[in-house]
Amino acid sequence: MNLEQLHDFCLSIPGATESFPFDEVSLVMKVKNKMFALIPLDEAKVQIAVKCDPEAAIELREHYSAVVPAYHFNKKYWNTIYLNRDMRDEEVEKWIRHSVGEVIKKLPKKIRDEYHNR
Repeated sequence: MNLEQLHDFCLSIPGATESFPFDEVSLVMKVKNKMFALIPLDEAKVQIAVKCDPEAAIELREHYSAVVPAYHFNKKYWNTIYLNRDMRDEEVEKWIRHSVGEVIKKLPKKIRDEYHNR
């Protein structure tokens, strides 16, 4: 998966928006105004930071060399996945969707219901 394919997949998530709130090279993907991914555009190796269930975050790091604790994030919840290593694209997509789910489940019930019932 290349950077453009990664970007397109993230934007295909229902309700996904993109912005550059930190700088001009850190692409932030959000749903319901909450970040579910960060894609650094200035890195030589394509990567994405995603939010994970804490137990899943550790398991992923142990299972894949492509997964490391996310730099500048709460490492309990956030992993960086380096694409085109030992994690298949379908698995990367699964963890992006998981990240969206982790973000949505922390929102107030009314907003969660709005997201799921659109």
